[in-house]
This record gives sequence, structure tokens and C-alpha cells, in this order.
Amino acid sequence: MSHFLFFCDFDIKGFFFILRAKYVLTPLFNKCDLLFSHTVLGLLLICRISSPEFRASREGKDFFETCRSPEHCCELTLQPLRRFPFDAAIIFSDILVVPQALGMEVQMLTGKGPTFTDPLKEPEDLQRLRASVDVNKELDYVFRAITLTRHKIEGKVPLIGFSGAPWTLMSYMIEGGGSNTHSKAKRWLYRHPESSHMLLRMLTDVIVEYLLGQVAAGAQALQLFESHAGILGPVQFKEFSLPYLRDIARRVKDKLKEMDQDVPMIVFAKDAHYALEELSESHYEVVGLDWTIDPRSARKRTGGKVSLQGNMDPCALYAPKERISDIVKKMLEGFGSRGYIANLGHGLYPDMDPENVGAFVEAVHLHSKNMNKQV
Repeated sequence: MSHFLFFCDFDIKGFFFILRAKYVLTPLFNKCDLLFSHTVLGLLLICRISSPEFRASREGKDFFETCRSPEHCCELTLQPLRRFPFDAAIIFSDILVVPQALGMEVQMLTGKGPTFTDPLKEPEDLQRLRASVDVNKELDYVFRAITLTRHKIEGKVPLIGFSGAPWTLMSYMIEGGGSNTHSKAKRWLYRHPESSHMLLRMLTDVIVEYLLGQVAAGAQALQLFESHAGILGPVQFKEFSLPYLRDIARRVKDKLKEMDQDVPMIVFAKDAHYALEELSESHYEVVGLDWTIDPRSARKRTGGKVSLQGNMDPCALYAPKERISDIVKKMLEGFGSRGYIANLGHGLYPDMDPENVGAFVEAVHLHSKNMNKQV
């Protein structure tokens, strides 16, 4: 049986990829026991914001207004499923709904992206955040979107929930939007370490309740995105990111265990190649990898403790189809055929040719099938 799995992924730009494969959810999820039949059947990657259906649904609507509408989120989640025979879906939402729940105002500006109208500047600004967040009240629209979507899907495919991780959200809240250097946020880590930890703890508490709420609403797997991990060095990552990633997974799983529930959890800490060993011991079933990590090295360093996800460079999709096939073959051989989730190392770009995405799908299908024959 193949252990190849294409999992859903998402980033705040609106890109996502969805899998198509036969699956069996085992009770214990033995490592990432979303097990698949003999071969992977296919994958299709779409940019939501470039699809005609998405543009029609979003026309004239504010982005976060759309996020707050369970009906619109459900519709935007289901649109790809109507067009293609996918076997998984990820709820339409955004990682920045968590800072909004804490009382911050965020806008999605055309040509600029997410923008905080009044970002955090000094530790005193933490007083502006809600000291206690009623997640069921502030993020109820996400939970209702998940429940509505689960009903509409009618059990045909699993639905995945997600959240941004504390450090990534903290950096947005201080930078006020995207940043190349994240110098404002890192300034806090060096100048105000105690206040930084206070903010990270606040975010962790909200994220734990948020993820638990998603499972209660119907999410069948969870992914945590530490998209800005790479801006930290090993020392800062181990102090300001890793403890909170571990705490989230532990607390979510402990609470679910009390209710006789379990869902697989994936952590993707982009560019945190220096922390693979630590990530593999952080209570997640799957560790996502970007394209800067050698598959064989990652396998050796994680020691079989977790399944691995990744990690083809998205820009490889600009290559000719024959070259894509060679790249995929090398990637699959590097990871091996056990405890592995074939995927890209990050999101896509709007100008990528869907035909080349198809070539990626065909290559994974072909080469994984050949590898299975040799097992």
C-alpha cells in the first residue's frame, strides 16, 4: 500500500492545492495513517483568486467580509469540488482572523495585501488587545462555515481546518503587513522579550481554542502554518516559536483525547531546516518541508518519528514537462515510499501554467506506481 498523500495547503494569498486519492482514515492515524490505495490517482492545483467562479463570487465584496460569511466561505470551498473530482477540501478562511479576534483591524488592500490599520508598536499597545477572547463568539463564523460545508459535502471528502502559528501572527501584528526583514517584530524579541512572550502566550491560548472549535465544528485534520519561521535563527526559533508550536499540539491533542477524539496535525515551519529534529518531536504527525531541505537528510534527521510532507520547489513548475517529471522522480526517490506526503515546498504563483501542474500530477502518479511495484 502506498503511503503517498497529497494534502491540502493554504496561504494568505489565496493559493491552495487539493488532493485526489482513495483514502482510509484509521482510528489511530498511525503517524499519518491517511492511507491510500495502490497508487495515487491524481492532484490538481488551483489558485482560487484566478478561477472564474472565485472572481464572480468575490466581485464587489471585501475579502474579510467574505471570510465572515459562512455561506460565502462554504461556496468558495465547494466551487473546486464541483469542477474537479477532488477528495479533500480546505475551508476558505485566512490566518489573520485570529488577530481580528483579539481586537485588531485588518484590511486586504488591492496590490498590497493584508494591512493592519494600527499595528502594535510598543509593549504598552498590548493593552489594546482583548485580555480574554470568547472564540465561540469572535470566530463563530468560521465554525459555522465548517459545519455548513461538512453538511454540503455530505461525507464525500474530508475537510481540513488550519491556523497561523503564534510567531507568524505576532510578526504581522507588529509589522502591520508583509515584510522582507521583519525587523520591527524582531526588535521586540531583542528589546522586549518578556512582552514578546506575553503576546505569544495570548496568541497560543486563542489558537488552541480556535483549533478545538474547528474540530468540534467538523474539521477532520488540522494544519499550523509558521510561515515566518525562516526569519528567525536557531536560538530565537527555539525560544520564541518552537515552545508554542509544541504547546498548541499538546493542548489540542490532550483536550481531544478527553473527548475520545483524534485528528492528524501537520506543522509547516518554512525555512526552519535547522530545527527538523525538534519539530519531529513536537507532537505533530506530519512535518512539512520547503524546497531548501534535502529529502534524504530530512528523513535521516527525523528518524522515522513523523511523516514528511513536501518539497518540490514551486518554481520547478516553470520547467518543461519532461524536466518536471525528472525532478519529481528524484524527489520521490529521496523521500522513499513510506511515511511521505508528496507536495510542493510552498504555494504557487498566479502565472504558473495549469498544464505543468498536470505534468507534476502525472509524474507523481507514474513514478510512485513504479516505486510501489518494487516494494
